[in-house]
Amino acid sequence: MKRFLVVLTLPDAVREHYARELRSAFPQAHFDVVDHHSKAGPYIAGADAVIAFGVMLSDEIFAKGTNIRWVQAMGSGVDGIVDQPSYSESICVTNMQGLHGAPCAEAALGSMLAMARYIPRVVDNQRASKWERFPMRLLDGKTAVILGMGVIAEALGPRLKAMNMRVIGVSGSPRAVAGFDEVRPRSAMMDSVREADHLILLTPYTKENHHLVDAQMLQAMKPSALLINIARGGVVDEEALVIALQEKRISGAALDVFAMEPLPDDHILWKMDNVFITPHLAGFHDEYPQRALPILKHNVQKFIDGDLAAMINIVKPGA
Repeated sequence: MKRFLVVLTLPDAVREHYARELRSAFPQAHFDVVDHHSKAGPYIAGADAVIAFGVMLSDEIFAKGTNIRWVQAMGSGVDGIVDQPSYSESICVTNMQGLHGAPCAEAALGSMLAMARYIPRVVDNQRASKWERFPMRLLDGKTAVILGMGVIAEALGPRLKAMNMRVIGVSGSPRAVAGFDEVRPRSAMMDSVREADHLILLTPYTKENHHLVDAQMLQAMKPSALLINIARGGVVDEEALVIALQEKRISGAALDVFAMEPLPDDHILWKMDNVFITPHLAGFHDEYPQRALPILKHNVQKFIDGDLAAMINIVKPGA
């Protein structure tokens, strides 16, 4: 009997939905389900496979999980899995590539509008019964620069064009993409950043992209520019960002991801009036399980069958 360790730090109803669906579909397998990696200890040694979002795992799972042969990343990112010190290249890794275009594009656009329309300030005024009128900022006619040209960027570009924005992409593999005025090579990144009214981070987290947005890049941005990060926290040097925000070198930031999650409750970013925070919600929506489960069930069946090569969205083939 194959044993699966499921680590999902999600609302109880969502986690239980996944567990119920898996146990019903595969009565011949065993599923241990926990809500945090710290509770996985009793099940690691016996696990043949792990199902989790990479950011919800720890190195202990790979250090002690000597029987693990497959990890299903429940998001598109595989950081937190393949970059763990004890991860072995013999472990097959698959992800949920292709599911995040619409929700993350909507999240990026929502964050841009929240900042441009001063939504946090408006909500605070509503709670205080305060009638205050002040000028909003337009997206119309502004320039959006997107770092990272994957599925999310392909979904976001046309949405921004519908707002009459100029849309510039920056990619390691430049190509023509619908909804983009230009897609430039990575060598043109700094020049592109200088043009941005909205700098949108969609690039995956890798060693190359660690602190991609550093003090130098923040200095290159317009003082009126807004930063939107729905990529990974490690892509931004948060200390440099805090200084840039405090000194008004940029106008503000909308942040969905952070170097440490959950963001510590005493972190200065919580208190800054030019920061809009969402707790890693960009790809999390009410229809995610029903869109993810067909891929997940297919891959679980192929793992049980011993046919890993027939899995969907293979990132690392393993041994």
